[in-house]
Amino acid sequence: MSVSELYGQYTRVWIPDPDEVWRSAELTKDYKEGDTSLQLRLEDETIREYPIDVQSNQLPFLRNPDILVGENDLTALSYLHEPAVLHNLKVRFLESNHIYTYCGIVLVAINPYEQLPIYGQDVIYAYSGQNMGDMDPHIFAVAEEAYKQMARDEKNQSIIVSGESGAGKTVSAKYAMRYFATVGGSASDTNIEEKVLASSPIMEAIGNAKTTRNDNSSRFGKYIQIGFDKRYHIIGANMRTYLLEKSRVVFQADDERNYHIFYQLCAAASLPEFKELALTCAEDFFYTSQGRDTCIEGVNDAEDFEKTRQAFTLLGVRESHQISIFKIIASILHLGNVEIQAERDGDSCSISPQDEHLNSFCRLLGVEHSQMEHWLCHRKLVTTSETYVKTMSVQQVVNARNALAKHIYAQLFGWIVEHINKALHTPLKQHSFIGVLDIYGFETFEVNSFEQFCINYANEKLQQQFNSHVFKLEQEEYMKEQIPWTLIDFYDNQPCIDLIEAKLGILDLLDEECKVPKGTDQNWAQKLYDRHSGSQHFQKPRMSNTAFIVVHFADKVEYLSDGFLEKNRDTVYEEQINILKASKFPLVADLFHDDKDSVPATTASGKGSSSKINIRSARPPLKVSNKEHKKTVGHQFRTSLHLLMETLNATTPHYVRCIKPNDEKLPFHFDPKRAVQQLRACGVLETIRISAAGYPSRWAYHDFFNRYRVLVKKRELANTDKKAICRSVLESLIKDPDKFQFGRTKIFFRAGQVAYLEKLRADKFRAATIMIQKTVRGWLQKVKYRRLKATTLTLQRYCRGLLARRLAEHLRRTRAAIMLQKQYRMRRARLAYQRVHRATVTIQAFTRGMFVRRMYQQVLMEHKATILQKHVRGWVARRRFQRLRGAAIVIQCAFRMLKAKQELKALKIEARSAEHLKRLNVGMENKVVQLQRKIDDQNKEFKTLSEQLSAVTSTHTMEVEKLKKELARYQQSQGEDGSLRLQEEVESLRAELQRAHSERKILEDAHTKEKDELRKRVADLEEENALLKDEKEQLNNQILCQVKDESAQNSAKENLMKRELEEERSRYQNLVKEYSRLEQRYDNLRDEMTIIKQTPGHRRNPSNQSSLESDSNYPSISTSEVGDTEDALQQVEDIGLEKAAMDMTVFLKLQKRVRELEQERKKLQVQLEKREQQDSRKVQVEQAKNDLDLDQDADLAYNSLKRQELESENKKLKNDLNELRKAVADQATQNNSSHSSPDSYSLLLNQLKLANEELEVRKEEVLILRTQIVSADQRRLAGKSTEPNINARTSWPNSEKHVDQEDAIEAYHGVCQTNSKTEDWGYLNEDGELGLAYQGLKQVARLLEAQLQAQSREHEEEVEGLRAQVEALKEELDKQQQTFCQTLLLSPEAQVEFGVQQEISRLTNENLDLKELVEKLEKNERKLKKQLKIYMKKVQDLEAAQALAQSERRRHELNRQVTVQRKEKDFQGMLEYHKEDEALLIRNLVTDLKPQALAGTVPCLPAYILYMCIRHADYVNDDLKVHSLLTSTINGIKKVLKKHNDDFEMTSFWLSNTCRLLHCLKQYSGDEGFMTQNTAKQNEHCLKNFDLTEYRQVLSDLSIQIYQQLIKIAEGVLQPMIVSAMLENESIQGLSGVKPTGYRKRSSSMVDGDNSYCLEAVIRQMNSFHTVMCDQGLDPEIILQVFKQLFYMINAVTLNNLLLRKDVCSWSTGMQLRYNISQLEEWLRGRNLHQSGAVQTMEPLIQAAQLLQLKKKTPEDAEAICSLCTSLSTQQIVKILNLYTPLNEFEERVTVAFIRTIQAQLQERNDPQQLLLDFKHMFPVLFPFNPSSLTMDSIHIPAYLNLEFLNEV
Repeated sequence: MSVSELYGQYTRVWIPDPDEVWRSAELTKDYKEGDTSLQLRLEDETIREYPIDVQSNQLPFLRNPDILVGENDLTALSYLHEPAVLHNLKVRFLESNHIYTYCGIVLVAINPYEQLPIYGQDVIYAYSGQNMGDMDPHIFAVAEEAYKQMARDEKNQSIIVSGESGAGKTVSAKYAMRYFATVGGSASDTNIEEKVLASSPIMEAIGNAKTTRNDNSSRFGKYIQIGFDKRYHIIGANMRTYLLEKSRVVFQADDERNYHIFYQLCAAASLPEFKELALTCAEDFFYTSQGRDTCIEGVNDAEDFEKTRQAFTLLGVRESHQISIFKIIASILHLGNVEIQAERDGDSCSISPQDEHLNSFCRLLGVEHSQMEHWLCHRKLVTTSETYVKTMSVQQVVNARNALAKHIYAQLFGWIVEHINKALHTPLKQHSFIGVLDIYGFETFEVNSFEQFCINYANEKLQQQFNSHVFKLEQEEYMKEQIPWTLIDFYDNQPCIDLIEAKLGILDLLDEECKVPKGTDQNWAQKLYDRHSGSQHFQKPRMSNTAFIVVHFADKVEYLSDGFLEKNRDTVYEEQINILKASKFPLVADLFHDDKDSVPATTASGKGSSSKINIRSARPPLKVSNKEHKKTVGHQFRTSLHLLMETLNATTPHYVRCIKPNDEKLPFHFDPKRAVQQLRACGVLETIRISAAGYPSRWAYHDFFNRYRVLVKKRELANTDKKAICRSVLESLIKDPDKFQFGRTKIFFRAGQVAYLEKLRADKFRAATIMIQKTVRGWLQKVKYRRLKATTLTLQRYCRGLLARRLAEHLRRTRAAIMLQKQYRMRRARLAYQRVHRATVTIQAFTRGMFVRRMYQQVLMEHKATILQKHVRGWVARRRFQRLRGAAIVIQCAFRMLKAKQELKALKIEARSAEHLKRLNVGMENKVVQLQRKIDDQNKEFKTLSEQLSAVTSTHTMEVEKLKKELARYQQSQGEDGSLRLQEEVESLRAELQRAHSERKILEDAHTKEKDELRKRVADLEEENALLKDEKEQLNNQILCQVKDESAQNSAKENLMKRELEEERSRYQNLVKEYSRLEQRYDNLRDEMTIIKQTPGHRRNPSNQSSLESDSNYPSISTSEVGDTEDALQQVEDIGLEKAAMDMTVFLKLQKRVRELEQERKKLQVQLEKREQQDSRKVQVEQAKNDLDLDQDADLAYNSLKRQELESENKKLKNDLNELRKAVADQATQNNSSHSSPDSYSLLLNQLKLANEELEVRKEEVLILRTQIVSADQRRLAGKSTEPNINARTSWPNSEKHVDQEDAIEAYHGVCQTNSKTEDWGYLNEDGELGLAYQGLKQVARLLEAQLQAQSREHEEEVEGLRAQVEALKEELDKQQQTFCQTLLLSPEAQVEFGVQQEISRLTNENLDLKELVEKLEKNERKLKKQLKIYMKKVQDLEAAQALAQSERRRHELNRQVTVQRKEKDFQGMLEYHKEDEALLIRNLVTDLKPQALAGTVPCLPAYILYMCIRHADYVNDDLKVHSLLTSTINGIKKVLKKHNDDFEMTSFWLSNTCRLLHCLKQYSGDEGFMTQNTAKQNEHCLKNFDLTEYRQVLSDLSIQIYQQLIKIAEGVLQPMIVSAMLENESIQGLSGVKPTGYRKRSSSMVDGDNSYCLEAVIRQMNSFHTVMCDQGLDPEIILQVFKQLFYMINAVTLNNLLLRKDVCSWSTGMQLRYNISQLEEWLRGRNLHQSGAVQTMEPLIQAAQLLQLKKKTPEDAEAICSLCTSLSTQQIVKILNLYTPLNEFEERVTVAFIRTIQAQLQERNDPQQLLLDFKHMFPVLFPFNPSSLTMDSIHIPAYLNLEFLNEV
């Protein structure tokens, strides 16, 4: 392939640019050889001519195809050069936000200056066990590679982290150590991994500082060795440090800080334990304020100091040592503030004795103040003859003080590192280690001094080691693939190293100049010029005579020689050190003592720490005296560096190169200049150059064939040998044979060849695509035309027919509608008339009746109201008169005023309430109606008044006329004499008339005025009513809203409670899981201890000490009964005071119980008083009894007769019970087990009651008669007497009749007195008949008297009870009267409300009484049921005993008569075994049982057998046997599971048996809730004596443990298959290989053998799981939960790998995922497992597959993605979009703008911050009750189980 072919038109190239370093451009025309320039078009569409050097013919670099941009590995790029590397890093960093990229064996890490969620525990577990090339680049991948190689190759490893300050070296090293601490956690309880991580805060505090480039820059190098044992668990660690920057202690540049520990200590100076340090803020000290800014944004020094102290404590540093360390650090700060005063001569100086900082320095270090003051300003000169003490100038004293401060800090730093190593040291033998080197990268500043020289010298050594290792790996790869090895030239920096460290090199000359008494930096620089001026790596600056230039591998660095000698000497005056050695504090003295004594101990401890390399301490020994030669700093550093290189060369290195993207610390901002500078300095470009010099692109034959088979001719595809096909294709496509090589398993290509093949492939695809598009588009147009034509004709035909049919249908429907309308209207009118007629008649009837009843009720109510008013008004008048008579006017006024104010206040408060407004609204409506009625009444009254007035006026006018007529007549008759008198009368009548007119006007005015006021009032009331209605509507709306809100809240609370229940169940099962893990760990430790402690004196615990408490951690079984009050109190205690206060029922119950207790207390008090009176009477009776001489013979006879009577009574009762048992059994058999237990119980109870009553009567009669007979016999045999030894107070166990103690004593005395007088009865009659009759009558009289007394006492108690009830009723009546009086004083609304409250309280009390009655009845019912069970058990025991006796009799008869055969009884479903056979039972049935042996039997047979054994132990009432059998069974199952912890079949077998045993214990527990599905036969198999509820809980917990182990085993089998089957396998042919994967996996990461799996393998494995669980009878519900958990794990593992792998985030992967998921769903449906919820757990993976296949360009696409991907978090969606890789060059990448649009639309989501799914999450398992349909007597025990010792009962 010629150059002109490569540089054709549209070819993209890279050209240099001063701003962006490299810039992309495109050729506008083809390049021809000999052209002097290229015509280019830049990305901004500007045209540019690029000149070409004709002599060198150096053309610009070619750009890689877009499909290769963004690769995980830089060496996978087709064109390997600097611009390609820089562009790939930039695209990954800015567009995809990927900070890690591989470059061969190097991991390039770019500091994002932002916290990323990619370092959690889930990410660690995702990378654990993965090959390095399988996942996206990550620091965890490098750490896993080192861990894996250490375990596989048994070789020590090293991780070398380098980079300049601020690049993130410390963070990368910290994450690597965190990975080792998580993956290789310590096996013991030493928590060494926590100590390793705890060393980081300490080292950051004392060794890190803020610089201009980094806020947390490490100012020292460290190499941490993490030791592992043979099982690759962390057992210890060791740390070595290099070149601490001591000058920072005394000097800081602008915007820089001293070490963090100084500022942390100042921030915590206010703590009481640090008062003696005399510290203030950091600005007050010279050593911490030179950089001006003493704070770091976002950093809290006080909190960091607390973390540092906690780390010290965790590492075992005592509190006293911590205080001593802080004292030394504080003393350094005080030393920096010591003021030095110059004397007048200028050659001497002094320090004030009152200098408080010097006093604090001496006090904190425990040294002499005067000596330190003296030797700070003086020095001692020792010659051969004498010693001089010389004064020093101010500058010399300052230098000496600074040197002392640096020396103190350096010694303290070394002491802390040494103690950290002691804390991390382990006595165990170290098998291997992984070292993490965190060392400074190449540095160049404007002014470079001794520190930069040493740092760059170390980087030269590391770069040499890196180059040789890369070269070695390349050589190994070529040799492995059997490719001819041609020597590749790579940069060797050995000459530069020789310049520095060889004989008479820079360091040698520096040490020699330090030995010269008056050596200077200028003299040393001159010697360098003279010695090395001819070296190609050494240059002299033109403008300086004190500087020199060293040409390093990365860049030229100019060093200023000023200060080199002083820093190399590191001189501290011996006198000052001697003062510190004499400190009274041991720690300070130890810091500065010689290390001779400690050297042997160090070497001794170092021998055991490593098995392969003897690693010495990096801290050089201090000088012993001035006379001895002290090693310089350069010599020490060179020695430690050689030691480090020996260690690294003896290990397998892994490289991490940290890049700082910008100097402004901006997040995700990329500065190309700074990046290129660091890439050149860290060796990344050198790796690229070495790779590009050989064959950088490497393809496996299979991948190459899948990718480029489109370039193969059809006849070549007939060959089955893919290697031969690849050879022929390449030989035909690439003519130059040097451009590729065929290896054993791979094809190797030169740089650029893959891009050429991609171009050919794209051209082939483009031509094929055009041809396919042309043909398909033409065919589509033809098909479209034909389809349109046929469709048009068909539509026309159908439309015309449709129109004709529609017209005919319209005509037909019109005629029919008219007919229907006519009939319908007629019928509707008729029905309406009839309905109105009936309604009118009904309404009239009801209305007339209503009005009549209303009138009658009104008359009746008025009559009653009149009577009530009469009495009430009389009573009120009398009461009012009595009240007013005794009151004073002044008090009344005051009292009324007070009441008015209170009422006003109450009304105001009430007026503001919503309820008042409601009531006011109702009252206002009533008032409006009343006012309207009042207005009507007044109008009527007004009319009547006006009518009366008109009548009066008419009568008045008539009277006036009449009077006028009479007056005329009278005038005529009387004449003129009476005219005066008549005139007066007329005047008086006129005055009356005027007065009447005026009164009428007044009445009219008053009426109109009152009418106006009423109208106005009505209007106001109407307005107010409207307002109140509005408020009422608003309140109703608010109430409705509140109800809706409350319902929503209730539903939310219900959902929350459900979630909490699930979480609680999950937490509980996690605790069970943790318990099982701890128990397993305890067993392992115990086994190890037994192995370790195999000594003759070892004693074993006796086996009989095993108990349920020790094995199962559950308490013993116990039952107790608690009363109502105790239940309530226990409820209050259980649910807490707050919840109990909310339970009103419990509160009222307790309140009622308190009242009852109070009444009982009163009753007990009364009884106590009675009892005291009785006790006093008893004392008198006992005194009288002591005075009497009792006849013991009669007493003995009485008691013996009593005993005989009781025996006869017992026999009779037994006979009755036997008859009753027979009756019950006969009735049960007749009814075919349908007779319920309460009927048999009632029969038995009635018979027992009758028998007891009859027994009492017969007992009394027989006792009386026999006592009389025996007394007569005793009288005849008076000579014989015996000494009775029977207690007088004999108990009557079978008598249930209550006999008072006083009655018993009186009866006893009566019998004794009667018997004592029998001796004198002989003289009455000889036969004694009269005496016997008299004694019998007297005894009967006494018994009747006792019964009468008992009845009288009962009567008195009843009378007292009735009196108490009367008093209680009186009290209640008084209370009701008081409440009635109070209610009369209240308003009607309040009366109603009060009455409702009273009724509610009464109903509540009645409800509580009924509840208590129901609870008592239920308790009584339970008690009677228990008694019935006991009686039934006794009946069964008796029947069993009789059956056993009959069988024994038959056995004896059989021995005598051989011909008689015994009749077999039915198997009762119980198995009997002896106690000594229990171990054999457990061994044969649990420990040694194989699941395959029970293949053809009933599923869960061991569980049934165990239950039958438990049932027999319950039947014989042997609790120890039940306890021992269950405990042994549980321990046996645990032992089997521990032994077979990776056997799925065994675990599933015991899970099914444990669940079945648990179901049996529930099904046959006797609890009605579990017996609903039992048959009558199964109910006979229930347990009778024991309640095994707590054992059910133990078995439930054991089932959870077995379930978790089953899931763990299944996940362990499936997990290695998932990624290969779901993501990598070619389930749809033709989709794989669509993307060029040029990443070269490390050969060390590859494991021999093909580990690829297909989806069929996963389905086959799940089929085997399903078959095993079904065959072993596992509950279907548990099987559903198992596969739900497994499908969740498949979803989580697949999605996590998808989120961490760029190579699988493509359209083809989405297609394959959709196909694979559909196959899994089909499998679920085929196995009837689709109801398990497994498909729902796959929803995130389904959405991820859809996201890979969706279009990702427009905002509409973004909305579709946001609405679709509801199960994916925002981080996951953005991560998939960032990782998305185009299939080929025809597809575009996802733009950054589209991703930002997605983020903006999803920002309102409250997604968790976790990126990956927790594939170890386990759903809480539920074990639903699943009763068995089998009966115990139908189960057959196979003979091969060797259970012959079990006897069927």
